Amino acid sequence: MRLFRNLGVVSAFTLGSRILGLVRESLMAGRLGAGPVADVFFQALVIPNTFRRVLAEGAFNAAFVPLYARELEGKGKEEADAFASEALSLLATVTLIIVVAFQVLAPWAGYVFFPGMVNEPDLFALGVLLLQIMMPYTLCMAVTALIGGGLNSHGRFATAAGAPMLFNLVLIGVLLFEYADRETLALWLAIGVTASGVMQVALLVLAAQRAKLKRTLRAPRGTPRGKRLIVLGGPGAVAAGVTQINVLVTSSIATLEVGARSYLTYAERLYQLPLGVIGIAMGLALLPNLARRLRAGDEAGGQFAMNRSIEISLALTLPAVAAMLIIPQFLIGGLFEWGAFTAEDTANTALALIAYGAGLPAFILIKVLAPGFFAREDTATPMRYALVSVVVNFTLAVTLFFGGMGFLGLAIATSVAGWINVALLARTLLARRLWRLDARLAQRLPRQVLAAAIMGAAVWVMAGPGADWVTSLVPALGAYPAKLIVLGAVVALGALVYALAALATGALSLSDLRDLVRRPPSKD
Repeated sequence: MRLFRNLGVVSAFTLGSRILGLVRESLMAGRLGAGPVADVFFQALVIPNTFRRVLAEGAFNAAFVPLYARELEGKGKEEADAFASEALSLLATVTLIIVVAFQVLAPWAGYVFFPGMVNEPDLFALGVLLLQIMMPYTLCMAVTALIGGGLNSHGRFATAAGAPMLFNLVLIGVLLFEYADRETLALWLAIGVTASGVMQVALLVLAAQRAKLKRTLRAPRGTPRGKRLIVLGGPGAVAAGVTQINVLVTSSIATLEVGARSYLTYAERLYQLPLGVIGIAMGLALLPNLARRLRAGDEAGGQFAMNRSIEISLALTLPAVAAMLIIPQFLIGGLFEWGAFTAEDTANTALALIAYGAGLPAFILIKVLAPGFFAREDTATPMRYALVSVVVNFTLAVTLFFGGMGFLGLAIATSVAGWINVALLARTLLARRLWRLDARLAQRLPRQVLAAAIMGAAVWVMAGPGADWVTSLVPALGAYPAKLIVLGAVVALGALVYALAALATGALSLSDLRDLVRRPPSKD
């Protein structure tokens, strides 16, 4: 299936980006640690990231891709390019207004986003400055998202999927230099964030030129298709960006506890590895596929694509969930515990990882179920459910955080809200007969759980009694390199155990694996 090949392309580049992201976060842990400066940097970064995912990955993945596909198939490439230029102009204008507003209002917005720093004038001022430096990154990402959506609709997934690597490469480069203090490092990291956005725009523009896609900026006009884009994009922004909205809500509360924002951020980096590689990649590959099938009246094909997406997504997600629940401290310690990142930071971050790990399947399924609505140009329904989950998340976050659970309560609230969102999406798809659990998926889900449990038992042994040999590496390599080697070995062996268990139990078949890399036929 072309869907699986597209998934393989997107996932491969996303995996590369996420691995570089782990390298970046490992360096950041050793340099910034989990203290007040790290808290303020991570909180400032989460704000442009939220707008990036809500406006770019949310609104325009939900609205632009189906409408662009309609223009391309119904009116041809010239009209599709004209519509893409309209969309680019609209998105750039909206995003520019938001960026400028934050530049002006950041000192006042700081009271909302940095409540824990209000009584720390230096930290509060640093947070405001970092926010102002990094907000233009949102504009860059909005442009790359729209150009990338056009490339994806033409079957060109590689460049858009690989562009985020530049973000990690730039920040890794910044982290390799020495700085007078952590505040100076944070400033240079913020500059690196925006610089990487400019580089990504340049890369996508070049890719669009090579693909002969015409994109021009012009004053937004009130055309019927532009209005339709707004109608679909508004709800889609909320629906597709719900996880990030929940993260923003909890992150603002987290600034009230020293170190909490950092603990949550480092834990997020681990659960976002499979979320990015599987969930986002599957969502990006599934939406164009579904849109094309539904335009052609192929409802059965759409049902098949949905079921196979869920099947493959969970098959690749459940082993990650098992590892996060069973060996969280081993994972965090192996990646981050060096330099300024202490054993106490590891223990606290591991608790957050357990809570996030329990919600990871939900975060993945949202990315797979929401396209079932988006492909039918229904963004209002997912938006309503997203708002419900935001309310649940906020209520639980406040209750648990101030009820004595602190940062752990925030992570729990995010996961619970994710599962509620999934339940609402699935229930509606089933009620409208837009999706049915087929026999193959029903048979394979329990087998996937069993295979993940087998792998979980194996990594528990390897990370506990079986990891004693790390002590023999310490004298030659040092504690941190030795832990990295053991972590890599456990992850690789765990993946092997899961693959064998999945094949033995029938959770996956060799044909499924071949589908991920098979060259597609000329037509779906």
